[in-house]
Amino acid sequence: MNEGAFNLTAAAAGGAHEADVVIVGAGPVGLFAVFQCGMLGMTCHVVDVLDHVGGQCAALYPEKPIYDIPGLPEASGQELTERLSAQAAPFAPVLHLDQQVMALEQGGEGAAPTWTLRTAAETELRASVVIIAAGVGAFQPKRPPLDSIGAFEGQPEGQGVHYAVRDPGAYRGKRVVIAGGGDSAVDWALALTDRGAKVYVVHRRDKFRAAPGNVGRMRALADDGLIELVVPGQLTGVDGDGGALRAVTVMHDAKPRTIPADALLPFYGMAQTLGPIADWGLGLERNRILTDPTTAATNHPGVFAIGDIAHYPNKLKLILTGFSEAAFAAHAAHGIVFPDKALHFEYSTTKGLPAG
Repeated sequence: MNEGAFNLTAAAAGGAHEADVVIVGAGPVGLFAVFQCGMLGMTCHVVDVLDHVGGQCAALYPEKPIYDIPGLPEASGQELTERLSAQAAPFAPVLHLDQQVMALEQGGEGAAPTWTLRTAAETELRASVVIIAAGVGAFQPKRPPLDSIGAFEGQPEGQGVHYAVRDPGAYRGKRVVIAGGGDSAVDWALALTDRGAKVYVVHRRDKFRAAPGNVGRMRALADDGLIELVVPGQLTGVDGDGGALRAVTVMHDAKPRTIPADALLPFYGMAQTLGPIADWGLGLERNRILTDPTTAATNHPGVFAIGDIAHYPNKLKLILTGFSEAAFAAHAAHGIVFPDKALHFEYSTTKGLPAG
């Protein structure tokens, strides 16, 4: 996804930065926290381990419909990301993407200490408040155990090996091998076929773990010759030169086969872990951060947790719950960022947005 399209500023890696609030996680809840903080006059920097905003919505199911967002009877993960990015844009958040936060350090004294976050890319962020909106933690795609696959990663969209689709149009007219049997594999097989790609779906068995209606559509397209199902099939290698993918090799029905390909999309799921967050001294329960449900506060003063990573009794793991927690956290943060300034709450209809 091109963040510039939504007027969000991505900073270069490295260097020192200061803000009122640092938000860890650029998924839907983290983006909405930017809006909530901005409405209360607080500046935000946002850090995410992925190289794009949107979190799991953008990485795992950008084309899949979501039905429980208030006011949007149906929205894809990508559409929701775009709308939240546009909503956050007037407050000019600075993004630090493709960076994992490695350390959280407390500085200063008293009831409102400052916090310093350091990333693996040697970026240093200082703020009065930290809001952790890291979902289920850092997640990385599960890579096929193929020799030399790394040589084909990092290529332009529509070429080489990618673990997510950002620009579906880049695959138009391309030969695309999709590996996997879940929703992501089936959804993208349908979407890219609709956009004129020649699609092969490689799966170890002729049974898919995806929405039955979409599996039925995929099989119908296969019957019409528009998708080829390579089942049972197993990836065995990738071939090409200079980073340009030329073919994918598979075992199909116990026989080796070479499939000419411009792009390989392995959808084997994500490996999820709290990563360094687990070492920050936060109160944890089952890899979730314990919070006050009325403020989203953690056991560290000035550190809040919202979204799926936050836990309290009867917590509902829904995006809309995370939106509510973002509002709680922003209002609690205001008293830390502006300790001498009373918060006179105004509805957005009367407060409006920043000019310009």
